[in-house]
Amino acid sequence: MALKLMYITNNPDVAKIAEDAGVDRIFVDMEYIGKKARQGGMDTVQSHHTIQDIQNIRTVIRRAELLVRVNPIHEASAAYGSSRKEIDEAIEAGAQILMLPYFKTLEEARFFVETVDGRARTFLLVETPEAVEQIDEILQIPGVDEIYVGLNDLSLGYGHKFMFKPLADGTVERLSMKFRQKQIPFGFGGIASLGKGLLPSERVIREHYRLGSSSAILSRSFCDVHKITDLDQIRRIFVKGVRDIRDLERECALQEQNSPYFTENRCAVVERVDAICHELAGR
Repeated sequence: MALKLMYITNNPDVAKIAEDAGVDRIFVDMEYIGKKARQGGMDTVQSHHTIQDIQNIRTVIRRAELLVRVNPIHEASAAYGSSRKEIDEAIEAGAQILMLPYFKTLEEARFFVETVDGRARTFLLVETPEAVEQIDEILQIPGVDEIYVGLNDLSLGYGHKFMFKPLADGTVERLSMKFRQKQIPFGFGGIASLGKGLLPSERVIREHYRLGSSSAILSRSFCDVHKITDLDQIRRIFVKGVRDIRDLERECALQEQNSPYFTENRCAVVERVDAICHELAGR
């Protein structure tokens, strides 16, 4: 089964290009509350998209699904409305899938699912050690449609220097076994264009197949529209990048019964991640 590829943008032109190239989900990212404080100094995407962005994207995409990441569960304040209000507005604006980030308690996850109340599909972003520790209870919540393991914040939470450490140390594998037992689709991390990334994208994609993942976010390094603004160039990047990923996926599918293919890749992932962490620790 091909990975559902997701790309974060609030630009309708880029969203249409991504959809036409075969991206399965356009990802509007409204999360900003607390994100700068916990990811300060990291080279991560902090989008702060809006309800209007959801409406704008909804009008241009036809085949791709519209995924919206809301803020962590919060009460209303002078600066922003409550989680309940944000969820309601996102659904009314056209969100088909809602993602809850950075939750730490069973109660937060349950509140989110119950507030969505079947009006959209629910996508829990497991990216805190607290959520990992309670995952068995979280998976008992009725109405959880999908799970995603967020490696950036999860690695921060564990004090790691490199975001792919939870993939190398077995954390993602242990979680994936639980997700599969519950028959809940899941994904993790981000992937760049083939041949790119400190941990090469090919290695990561093969791990998606080994673990039974069904979705992946195309990272900013796949196509950084803050640096590349020419739409024709963006189109070329998406067409080639998605085609290359699909070609590798076909290879992975053909190797499904070939354990050494995935075992060798797994060993290469662990070796490369350990080398990067050792290098970063020395800085």
